[in-house]
Amino acid sequence: MAAVQQTDPGSELDALFPSPSSPPNVLSPPRHPGATPEAAAALSYVLKDNYTKYHIFFNYKQFHNHITHRALALFAMGASGPLIEKLYKQDSAIQRPAVRSPEAITEENFIEHIGDENFYAAYKSFFIKVIEEKSLSATLEEYIFSKKYNFIEGRDASAQPVMLARFFGGFLHAFIHVGYGAELGIPGMIVEGLALTSVHGHNFLPSDLFEHSGTTEVEEPTTQLASLFLNTKAPTAPSQVAQPPKNHAFSVLAKIMQDPKFTPKEIKKHFRNFDGLMSEHGDTIWDYAKQWTIDPSQPGEIERKMEECIWTSSILYTLGGWNKDGSFTADFIYMHCVTSSLFLPSLLAYLPTDSQVLLLRGYFATILGLHVTRGFPRLDIQGFLSATSHLPSENKVDNPFLDIVQSGIMHPNDHVSKIQRAFAHFSSLYGARPKAYFKDTELEGAEALDGSFFLLGARLTDEYMRDGTFWSLEGFPAKD
Repeated sequence: MAAVQQTDPGSELDALFPSPSSPPNVLSPPRHPGATPEAAAALSYVLKDNYTKYHIFFNYKQFHNHITHRALALFAMGASGPLIEKLYKQDSAIQRPAVRSPEAITEENFIEHIGDENFYAAYKSFFIKVIEEKSLSATLEEYIFSKKYNFIEGRDASAQPVMLARFFGGFLHAFIHVGYGAELGIPGMIVEGLALTSVHGHNFLPSDLFEHSGTTEVEEPTTQLASLFLNTKAPTAPSQVAQPPKNHAFSVLAKIMQDPKFTPKEIKKHFRNFDGLMSEHGDTIWDYAKQWTIDPSQPGEIERKMEECIWTSSILYTLGGWNKDGSFTADFIYMHCVTSSLFLPSLLAYLPTDSQVLLLRGYFATILGLHVTRGFPRLDIQGFLSATSHLPSENKVDNPFLDIVQSGIMHPNDHVSKIQRAFAHFSSLYGARPKAYFKDTELEGAEALDGSFFLLGARLTDEYMRDGTFWSLEGFPAKD
């Protein structure tokens, strides 16, 4: 990563928030046409102004500041400068001001203040210095994936740093924040995202995850990157070779949904309570995630497993929100599963193999846990596909995503553009997947899925949000 020079504030901000660079991975989302000098200037202003003025949480319930997420998504989708500025003005109206931290964060007191939002600014300053000295790969490897910053021998379980768990915490917001930085080459997003990770709460994390075997060095030839701006790693395009079914994410999903431990009574107990679920059943959730065997010695394995995560997130949102009466409910938490999965390619590009496996497994465990806490809605694939096979279309162009993306760009809600960007990209990667691609998995009805599923998810979202409806926060209460 290019050094972030500690000179005057203007120079520091310029180094933290340069113009977006090319994505690091051929599977990362490309930028839509429409970039202009005005849009680039508007984006730069938004990123720097937000960094200077506002806290990462917009209220005292730790709801996340999404300003940069929307601005970057809009820019990547080809939005105009005036629109980026207009929506920034709208989004900034609810923000908390930035606050000074009580003291600086150093290597010596890093763990002492972990989880305390009052030290967010201090963690930002700390990670600026770290990124001056290290590549993105080395920074992530040390502060997210190393045993040192997750488990300390002799320390009480409740006081462990567990930075990997914090990275996935808060409905994946730190993951998303760092993901934008990795995708677009913006060190300031990495700094903010790692600072956010440091002040997040934590959930159950198995200590045996860090008993690595195999290569873990950041300098591993296949992942070495001289800087954030040398986007050299380019995996092959999506393979048409299906993954052996016994290890497929769909099969693990089917098994956990049949687990007698998660009775309607137990699901109700942890309904919309991810922290409570992971406190009581985190070991079970992770046991299922560990059943999802990842064998990186097989060519294309990381890309296959990444695709499985993307499909799983997308079906939880789309099928989980479909109702027997034919209506659709766009769930706020499931939506974050979709939008976060967009950043898997960019983050994986910067990691050595063992950490790629940790990232995928931790991500999968997180979305499994979130599924339980949303009420474990039944995933009726056949019923859904039958009911949606003849959806009327109001699109005026042959490619329906063109209208959907435009609608997402203009929508006043800050998450609509992000989920439509994700669905559009997933359609470009996996839209040609044929029926029966998932025929050997254990998820009932999966053989009927094909790549048009991403368009269905996008269309249902567009229709749901069209009249100003807000995302559903209610979840799907379990029935006895």
